[in-house]
Amino acid sequence: GLETPTEGAIMIGGQDVTRLPPNRRDVTMVFQSYALFPHMSVLANIAYGLESEGIAKAEARGMAEKGLDLVGLAGLGERLPSELSGGQQQRVAVARALVLEPQVLLLDEPLSNLDARLRRRVRTEIRELQQRLGFTAVYVTHDQDEALAVSDRIVVMKDGVIAQDGAPRDLYESPASEFIADFIGEANVIECEVLSVEGELARVR
Repeated sequence: GLETPTEGAIMIGGQDVTRLPPNRRDVTMVFQSYALFPHMSVLANIAYGLESEGIAKAEARGMAEKGLDLVGLAGLGERLPSELSGGQQQRVAVARALVLEPQVLLLDEPLSNLDARLRRRVRTEIRELQQRLGFTAVYVTHDQDEALAVSDRIVVMKDGVIAQDGAPRDLYESPASEFIADFIGEANVIECEVLSVEGELARVR
């Protein structure tokens, strides 16, 4: 909603939202930097969006507590974000987005601030949560391993244009170009000399 597409349409749940402002789309977002309010408790951070939607404070608090439980942080609601680990802060950001029950959850490089080991664990948790609740997630990442681990479908972009769109296995086994093959995995590209081609078979050395 912050940029106007030059062509095409954005459809969510069968509705054309191309011209709708961000606040009128049934979409929430998890930012790269978490964007938690440092002066507010964890519970208040999660309830913030609910209260902004006009939900009564007591009801919003109850929904926020359920959100905390959903991401495995029950009992930590009164802490400040600074009292949590990076992985816990990320889960708070996910809970804050999910309590609004969006049709689509956007995640913008959500794990880039975490170390490699924690990144693997949290991405597994996000994937399990998505599978359990059944919401649609659009996950932006430059990490190939991350993309292959969390997605049902991958869209690879190059210079603002879709280079290939498909299931992870399809992109890995049938890359549309050398760029895709190299992007998905170094083992996909082997230097060789083509000796002959017969139909779909080639002799190389």
